[in-house]
Amino acid sequence: MVQGDHPPDDNVFRAFMSAVYNTIDAPVTWVREKIVEPNQKKYPWYHRQFRRVPTIDQCYTDDVLCDFEANLQFKRDRAVDSEILNILRMRYEDCMLYESPEHLTVCKPLWEKYKAAEEAWFIKYGDLGAYADARKAYMKQKHRMIWERRNGPLSEHTK
Repeated sequence: MVQGDHPPDDNVFRAFMSAVYNTIDAPVTWVREKIVEPNQKKYPWYHRQFRRVPTIDQCYTDDVLCDFEANLQFKRDRAVDSEILNILRMRYEDCMLYESPEHLTVCKPLWEKYKAAEEAWFIKYGDLGAYADARKAYMKQKHRMIWERRNGPLSEHTK
């Protein structure tokens, strides 16, 4: 409570508590406003960008730190791709709800986009299990590429 904003308080206890509060709060507020906030990077929380790290195929076999960073990057990428798939599904479901009688024709482009994204997600992350890591995904990609070289493309997304 700043004294300039309010009339002086006649209650002695409230005045004492206000003085104690200002004694503790004033230095903390000053440090926050004059030192911490001017030195902070300003960016919206939803635009945080992590630097891209080397993928698992660029790491040496004995480089544990590179493996760890590649696994974290893989998990972030999988979470982003899963969220994109979730948003596409929710858009299709909302379209079905709002366009109820003729949703089969109106929502068809959304359905096709969702199915294409789902297929691409499954090609990249499917059948890896809950404890997937970058090395398993890399091996899956390698085996898929060998199979496609022998038998032709799996889908139009892998041409």
